[in-house]
Amino acid sequence: MPSIRVVHFGLGPIGAAVAQDIAQRPGFKIVGAIDNDPAKIGRDLGDVAGLSGRIGVRVEKDASRIKKMKADVVVLCTTSSMKGVMPQLESILGAKVAVVSTTEELAYPTYTNVRYAAKIDKWAKKAKVAVLGTGVNPGFVMDSLPIALTAACQRVDRVSVSRIQDARNRRLPFQQKIGAGLTTEQFQKRKDEGSIKHVGFTESIAMIADSLGWTLDRISDTVEAKIAQVTISSEYLAVDPGYVCGIVQEGIGYRKKEPVIRLYMEAYLGAPDTYDWIEIEGSARLSVRIAGGVHGDTATAALVVNSIPKVLEARPGLHTMLDMPLPSFFPGN
Repeated sequence: MPSIRVVHFGLGPIGAAVAQDIAQRPGFKIVGAIDNDPAKIGRDLGDVAGLSGRIGVRVEKDASRIKKMKADVVVLCTTSSMKGVMPQLESILGAKVAVVSTTEELAYPTYTNVRYAAKIDKWAKKAKVAVLGTGVNPGFVMDSLPIALTAACQRVDRVSVSRIQDARNRRLPFQQKIGAGLTTEQFQKRKDEGSIKHVGFTESIAMIADSLGWTLDRISDTVEAKIAQVTISSEYLAVDPGYVCGIVQEGIGYRKKEPVIRLYMEAYLGAPDTYDWIEIEGSARLSVRIAGGVHGDTATAALVVNSIPKVLEARPGLHTMLDMPLPSFFPGN
């Protein structure tokens, strides 16, 4: 089979991780790269993404060049926001190229971003290609994986997922996203602005509810600061006592005024343990704990790469992990 031709759009830490995975897997060929960072434009993708060497693909600024790259798929890793990603998707779909994206709000946009979702679906169908938003969370640990586990149940009453992470192992942008190093006042300001939470809880809760045929009354999503009690250091920064070292976030889906879906995350520097824990209450009752957790960065890259062949085989339009085939490793040959 001919190699799948890939363009990388967005070369931050996650975009670079996807490029590293693509570069070492058989069955893929990188044919283009796009980023708006002046420090990256014009350089070889191999240098920018930390590959083993130069690959002869220069980072471009202009998304309008995608059509000339003759790609099969664009991997889009730029922003969490549907609104922010719309112009980029319009350019890609205008070139009639399929998309796999790490945009969190795109993972299940039919609950809070219906208008954008309808527009993307229309563009994709016109272009006769498929679009998918995926990643480790949302996209897998807190939605697709618990949904798959419910297949072993005769009845489901509640779904709970806890994700506990020592953020010292994560990239700097993630540590900054959870507020590590901020004062409580700075944290509160960013919380009020809506810029200090993990995006995707609402999308994951809506996906689980729809998979079970549940109509929810409402979804709540709350974030609080985790305060350092001692000095905690990572490779990138140090947090003194009294400063924020991360977040505690909880999302709840209510059905008939009862909490039936609960997503809970603690992500902070110095967490004593890292794990993912999925509990399904019903018949039968299931409790699955993943020791060490699913790594947010490497698993996100893997989910993107492993989804590409399935997206290329999917019918045209906007898809989610709920309507895609069961995710699995793609060996590339």
